[in-house]
Amino acid sequence: MTDLPIDIILPDLVAALGQHGRAVLQAPPGAGKTTRVPLAMLKAGLTRGKIIMLEPRRLAARAAAERLAETLGEQPGQTVGYRMRGESQPGSRIEVVTEGILTRMIQSDPALTDVGAVIFDEFHERSLNADLGLALAWESRAVLRPDLILLVMSATLDAAPVAAMLDDAPVITSRGQSYPVTTHFLDTALPKTIRLPQATADLVVRAVQETKGGVLVFLPGEGEIRATMAALSGRLPDGCVIRPLYGALPFKDQRAALAPVTTGRKIVLSTSIAETSLTIPDIRVVVDAGRARRARFDPGSGMSRLVTERVSRAEATQRAGRAGRVAPGDAYKLWTKGEDGALPAFAPAEIEAADLAGLALELAVWGSDDLAFLTPPSPAALAEARALLQNLGALDGNLRITAHGRALAALPLHPRLGHMLQTAGAQAAPLAALLAARDPLRGAPVDLALRIHALQGRYDGPGQVNHAALTQIKPEIARLARGLPKTAPMTLAEQAALAYPDRIGLRRKGDAPRYLLSGGKGAIIDSADPLAGQRLIVATDLDGDKLEARVRQATTITEAELRGLFADRIGWHDLCQWSRRDGKVLSRRQEMFGALVLDDRVWSDAPAIAVARAMLDGVRQLGLQFSAAAKRFQARVALVDGLPAMDDATLLATLEDWLLPDLAGVRSAEDWKRFDPLPALRAMLDWDQMQRLDTAAPASFETPLGRKIPIDYDDATPAITLRLQEMFGTTRHPMVGRIPLRITLLSPGQKPVQVTQDIVGFWATSYADVRRDMRGRYPRHPWPEDPTEADPTLRTKQRGT
Repeated sequence: MTDLPIDIILPDLVAALGQHGRAVLQAPPGAGKTTRVPLAMLKAGLTRGKIIMLEPRRLAARAAAERLAETLGEQPGQTVGYRMRGESQPGSRIEVVTEGILTRMIQSDPALTDVGAVIFDEFHERSLNADLGLALAWESRAVLRPDLILLVMSATLDAAPVAAMLDDAPVITSRGQSYPVTTHFLDTALPKTIRLPQATADLVVRAVQETKGGVLVFLPGEGEIRATMAALSGRLPDGCVIRPLYGALPFKDQRAALAPVTTGRKIVLSTSIAETSLTIPDIRVVVDAGRARRARFDPGSGMSRLVTERVSRAEATQRAGRAGRVAPGDAYKLWTKGEDGALPAFAPAEIEAADLAGLALELAVWGSDDLAFLTPPSPAALAEARALLQNLGALDGNLRITAHGRALAALPLHPRLGHMLQTAGAQAAPLAALLAARDPLRGAPVDLALRIHALQGRYDGPGQVNHAALTQIKPEIARLARGLPKTAPMTLAEQAALAYPDRIGLRRKGDAPRYLLSGGKGAIIDSADPLAGQRLIVATDLDGDKLEARVRQATTITEAELRGLFADRIGWHDLCQWSRRDGKVLSRRQEMFGALVLDDRVWSDAPAIAVARAMLDGVRQLGLQFSAAAKRFQARVALVDGLPAMDDATLLATLEDWLLPDLAGVRSAEDWKRFDPLPALRAMLDWDQMQRLDTAAPASFETPLGRKIPIDYDDATPAITLRLQEMFGTTRHPMVGRIPLRITLLSPGQKPVQVTQDIVGFWATSYADVRRDMRGRYPRHPWPEDPTEADPTLRTKQRGT
């Protein structure tokens, strides 16, 4: 065998695994870790059980198994085998599997009875299944299999966090094998008007003209590969052979892309599957379109979808490195040097952005979510996923797995689609395959039935049929239908509603075709679409807008179909609630399915306490509207230590405690304006507290005439206002505790003539000036020279006096 960089560290790796039973291997692409490490472990006799190696992609898994078997001079299915969804060649000692297979193995046999070691290859890709598989295997090792060997292999991932998670596992590092690579950036950024396949084709033509050797072109997906092939037609020199490479390609065509060409020059148009695991001979040039397709949670479809994003710097570096595997090479990048600096350092782990419904289901099957994840799942996203699973009947009210949930976990489908298949049987296979794939119609109306017609080859409506998408969907139908029972016929709408019970939409009132979905969100259909006038729909795909999502796929459903499917979830609810629009409490009896109101009636005998509780929301909206007396009471309480807080913020926060008992009969904004909260405020104080309040901050001042005048406590200084003549005879200034009252003295015409906190001083000084001025204006009123000796009065002088 040809020497590879990994060979130097294999003895150290085997020794570490033998001593510790776990390790992290850092080895860049091209070091040979995938094809050397499993055989080295087998040769060293580290375990009697099988060695399971995980690969993130089907193509890489099969290629790795074939290469390992070839090294032993065998065919897959002897010492080395592979397993993936829908295809397997079992091996006696080594099996290369895709990631979901390991999850099923551990869930079926937590002790991994026949397995001696598990290798996680290309762990730097951080797929959700790899993270879950490692967490499960680590738990199994800790509880059931202390002899289970675990090895994490990565090309670019920082090894320290992984090693720390595995109880400070030893880290073994291997150098790579590479030659210098010259990088070529664009001089200017691509215009937004140019399509990615056309721009990539232009760059490929330039690269072919300027270099020699095989060319590896990275594109995000099959559609872009096909479009780039079309854009290259007739533009390459004679002898150039174009080979596509992507996961859904038939196996013989994948082999053709990997195999060297005998004459001419090979141009491989590949997705990201060629970044690390696969070896493609004779590649000297890389052309990178700078895009990657990743699994991300799509709120529009309610499932994970493949989305196109910019590559990270780590991915771009790996791709460029492919040009330097066998000789000095060149890397052409479809972006400028300035744009290169703005690329993210690493792609986010899938667990951070993917739909967690499948993960939540697997955790429920396992019976615990207390697992060691390198990146823990978001609690909010996990809670949302569990709510969906409860809605589908996969989890019970205590979040425990149900028998139905176990059946869903055994299916290689999103739980939504698995639930539909388990309930509707084989008849739902076409819809399941359709919803799991890309939309086969472009520019067509939203009606889901049109997509079924396209699958059946009888669509002739507007828009364009994506025949490539149909080619992928059709084989899935037979696979999904295999083993499923035939059940009573169900309409397309009923099948869709099983998968999307939270996406059943009821048309809102008004002209625009807006819908409220049973899950509580809003949706809108283009007014020109044939489905826009329907009362009830099932939305199977939305654009993901958080406020009001636009419907991309839907089907109409009748109320009879809805009631037939979900009779146990439809019920009457008595509802008292504050209406902001109407400014009053509305009491209704409503028949509801989720957030949808199917029937609505007046609840004429709603209990008073229910109305009062709803009115509290009205008070929160309208705010505290206190009478002058209530405001004075608030201010008095604020002056006395040890009494309950009655500031506006505290009162609003405690409405149920002090206001609710007094709200009988108040049910509208007008009622609230007329309501006097003073009795409710006074009820917050017991008898002793009221006595303290009246002593320390009395409500009123008794004038020398015996009249009681409310004391104003709005400002820091208590204040009263009264006629000057009513204070005649006063020789001591009135006090509130230790604070002198601020007295505003009025003329007979009710105009202020003096404000004082020292009435005795006023009598002795300023009063003479006031008397001189007022006698001329109000001659019929008394203005004695010595007010301290005069009797208080509110009357005018008698004639002749």
